[in-house]
Amino acid sequence: MKRLYLTLIFAAVCAAILLSLGVWQMQRLDWKRGVLSRIESTIAGDPIPLPVTPDPKAQKYRPVDLRGSIGAGELHVLVSVKRVGAGYRIIAPFTTDAGRTILLDRGFVPVEEKDQTHRTGKTHIIGNLHWPDDRNSATPDNDIPGNIWFARDIDAMAQQLDTEPFLVIARSETPEAPGLTPLPVDISGIPNDHLQYAITWFSLAAIWLIMSAAYVLRLRKGKEGRRT
Repeated sequence: MKRLYLTLIFAAVCAAILLSLGVWQMQRLDWKRGVLSRIESTIAGDPIPLPVTPDPKAQKYRPVDLRGSIGAGELHVLVSVKRVGAGYRIIAPFTTDAGRTILLDRGFVPVEEKDQTHRTGKTHIIGNLHWPDDRNSATPDNDIPGNIWFARDIDAMAQQLDTEPFLVIARSETPEAPGLTPLPVDISGIPNDHLQYAITWFSLAAIWLIMSAAYVLRLRKGKEGRRT
């Protein structure tokens, strides 16, 4: 009997831990949805002039309205787009009417169109400030001589194109640039896996309870068998 009670206590404690982890992940899910909602509101907000000083924490995703000129020279960042395939983000220098030069992510071109000439000159840009986190431990070093970048390393790109360390992701160019497809910022690249984690913990709790119940039944049948 003592063994049965200990088994029940152990099973209940473990199930409670697994269930609490599932509940915690549901709480994290609500928190993350709130964060994503605030980011969406920021992205879709009214554009503002380019800030004087970069602040990655306060200004990330902030919409901006820029008027100026796209300069010559561009950097190519290797990316892959769903249902399209491999290609490059085109990063170019953009000089505002106020005389400031920043980095402009103009959008995507397929691999075979990388070396085509893209329109430069006077342009009106609506876009979003961004400090992307493209690089991880598996990201190769950029091939700067070959102009193939594997991450949008803002400081290195700013040095290469002689700009301020500001990156604006274009939502639109006026006039349009033929051959370029804008890849505006959105929340699709921000992971939100808390629901999957919660389902995993709740599933483990259910499996644990089923296995524990089966084990308890075996113990009881064994005791009943010995009595007879």
